[in-house]
Amino acid sequence: MSRREFLEWVEFYEETPFDDFHRYHRPAALIAQRMAGGDIQSYLDWLLPPRPNPEMSGADLTTLASFKIKPSTGK
Repeated sequence: MSRREFLEWVEFYEETPFDDFHRYHRPAALIAQRMAGGDIQSYLDWLLPPRPNPEMSGADLTTLASFKIKPSTGK
């Protein structure tokens, strides 16, 4: 994949995210909130429990940064 194509995919993802959070979890939480009320964040927390984030090396962080990915803080 060329650099240009990669940057086009980055732009596309920023405009229209296609990860599980945006495709499944967030819509499910919105429906639950509309049907049962309550706080949407509590539904998201239930759907996406925090995962442990193992220690990352400097090389890991540099690689993620080159792809403009911020490491998860577990929440």
